[in-house]
This record gives sequence, structure tokens and C-alpha cells, in this order.
Amino acid sequence: MLRTVLFSTALAITAPAIAQEAATPQQGTTPTAPAQTAPAQPDAATQPGAAAQPQAASPSSQANTVASIVDSEFPAYDLNKDGQLDKAEFSKWMVALKDQEMKATGKTLPPAEVTAWAEGAFATADADKSTSVSKPELVSFLGGGAG
Repeated sequence: MLRTVLFSTALAITAPAIAQEAATPQQGTTPTAPAQTAPAQPDAATQPGAAAQPQAASPSSQANTVASIVDSEFPAYDLNKDGQLDKAEFSKWMVALKDQEMKATGKTLPPAEVTAWAEGAFATADADKSTSVSKPELVSFLGGGAG
């Protein structure tokens, strides 16, 4: 659920900029009918096994989005600037994400449960058990590699 909130937040932030770029005609050109940028895809119903084919761009794009968010937000939570998140720093970030998730879903949890959830998340994210979480560990955790 945390990954979904993180991904949807990133999408919500970038969608207006992407839409604005698509709606703005290039300078020096006259608006024309939109050009088809990709070949037409046949219906999945007409291709046997088409539903079983994975979409390769989606996981890569999600991983890039997670890495981008971690790169931009990591310094705000790495209070001692050592390039690692200790348990307190990590928990502060995860509790903030959990609060956003709870506001978005309308659900609530007692503070003790949120704290226990953050401690469990830290134990899972700290893949090398060094008592701190690095950027690569956090990207792996939030991207689904550690959970």
C-alpha cells in the first residue's frame, strides 16, 4: 500500500506537467491533427496469449519514479547527513508516508500500530542488517524488491 501511495503521489505531481507539454504546440509550428506516434495495436482478444505478455515499460518506469523520489526526499530525512537513514530518520519518513496514505484512504491507525509498522518496515528495508538504510536499500524496499 505504501508503494501505491508513493507511486500515485509521484504520478499526481508529474501528470500536470506532462499534460501541459502535450497540450502546448511547438514554437514555430501550426497546430495540426495529432500524429500517431505508435503503430496501432491489435485487440488483445484477437491475439492468443496477448494477455499473458507483461508490459516491460511499467516496472522500469515505476523503479525510476521511486529512485527519483528517494533521491529528492532522502536529504530532508537524513538529518545527520551521513548518507544513511538510522531507525529514527527512517521511521520519521515512513510515518509521514503512512499519514499520507491514511488521509488518502480515510483509514486511521492508533499511533502504537503506526510505530510498530514503521519498525517492521525498517527491519525489512535494512537488507544488510547494518542498523541503517542506504538509498539503494530504500529504493529496493519501496520499489518492491525487499517486500
